[in-house]
Amino acid sequence: MAPRSRRHVLPGFRLSLGLTWAYVGLLVLIPLSSLFLKTFSLTWPQFWETVTAPRALAAYKLSFSASLAAALANVVFGLLVAWVLVRYRFPGRSLVESLVDLPFALPTAVAGLTLTTLFSSKGWYGQYLEAWGLKVAYTSVGVAVALTFIGLPFVVRTVQPVLEDIDVDVEEAAATLGATPWQTFTRVLFPAIVPALLSGFTLAFARALGEYGSVVFISGNMPLRTEIVPLLIVTKLEQYDYAGATAIAVVMLLASFLLLLAVNLLQRWSHRRLEARSRA
Repeated sequence: MAPRSRRHVLPGFRLSLGLTWAYVGLLVLIPLSSLFLKTFSLTWPQFWETVTAPRALAAYKLSFSASLAAALANVVFGLLVAWVLVRYRFPGRSLVESLVDLPFALPTAVAGLTLTTLFSSKGWYGQYLEAWGLKVAYTSVGVAVALTFIGLPFVVRTVQPVLEDIDVDVEEAAATLGATPWQTFTRVLFPAIVPALLSGFTLAFARALGEYGSVVFISGNMPLRTEIVPLLIVTKLEQYDYAGATAIAVVMLLASFLLLLAVNLLQRWSHRRLEARSRA
């Protein structure tokens, strides 16, 4: 008797793969190809002069350092927020859940204006911070604050489902075996959520690198000081320097790809290590 062919709810592999490549090609591959093609209109000396100009180097430094600082801050406090939302029931919990998702729904320009108003010299926060000698608005600190604001939901929503899947009985079993709360967290819970933390860090970092709307107001946009790479690209586009804009965009694209590749490899290694420990 001939075996019955397996029926699929969705279209077959070839059709699905073809639609996938077509969709990805239209939305990703063709735009990125045009980016590289426009950059190739520059000679190598012109390209190198454009991407290594002092203004561009200062923008790279600010964008990557502020994005890294914001992503690391969100890893710490995003884990704390996710832990509180999963492990505790308290009045106003639904409100906190909604506030976590607010950066997703809020237009970035509105977020930038709000943060600038709060952290300006006469703002609710800024007037007290400046009394202590800490200026936030129109500095690199303000850029990091804005990037932290827009990146928090990525960490919380990535870690929260993992924490929900971890049974409380695991903590109780560790306590029964004599583990302290710190040992339970570092040796039992933390290894299980490391892959999710790395995913949240990657998403927050990638989102911060390309952020424009929430930063353009609070940064002050001072060249060589508080100018981010997306703003520099927009500035070159406004000056009709399309090749220069795409050259800087290519540098950011390649650097971001390498960094994200490194994080993904680290995440895969951490996941395999966790699986090996669970099997042992």
